Amino acid sequence: MSRPPVRSDLARTIASLGGAGRSPFAPGTAGTLAALPVAVLASRLLPAWGYVLVTLGVIWVAIWSADRVVRRTHSRDPGWVVVDEAAGIFVTLLFVPIGLFTVTAAFFLFRFMDIVKPWPAGPAEHLPGGWGIVTDDLVAGVYANVLVRIAGTLYVQVLG
Repeated sequence: MSRPPVRSDLARTIASLGGAGRSPFAPGTAGTLAALPVAVLASRLLPAWGYVLVTLGVIWVAIWSADRVVRRTHSRDPGWVVVDEAAGIFVTLLFVPIGLFTVTAAFFLFRFMDIVKPWPAGPAEHLPGGWGIVTDDLVAGVYANVLVRIAGTLYVQVLG
């Protein structure tokens, strides 16, 4: 039996976020938790344009790795592929001021939107290959981003 090509192993490792997607309990949540500190750190250390570039890079790598896995496994959306959660949480935190409240809200609102899949996230899930796996999370990330901004504004007005 021959080993799969190195690129296939790399794609699997990236797609599972280093194994976070193999969590026996809520792999999507585990993937989001694995990516969240990286997104927060990138947001705090990089200028806005740098965070945008990193986010675009994460999206590209997510689509690439998810697509490789789909082609290799002949599965539409393996549950252990959670790199899409990384792309979604990066989008959720795009241009959001980082603080305990906003990061916590981002996590919960993104997970909620990813599970509920409001339009057009649901239909986006049916795009082919890695595009379908990742695009619904990008849509969920946009919805969560807007809700985090609203929640942050309300938080400052009420408690600030």
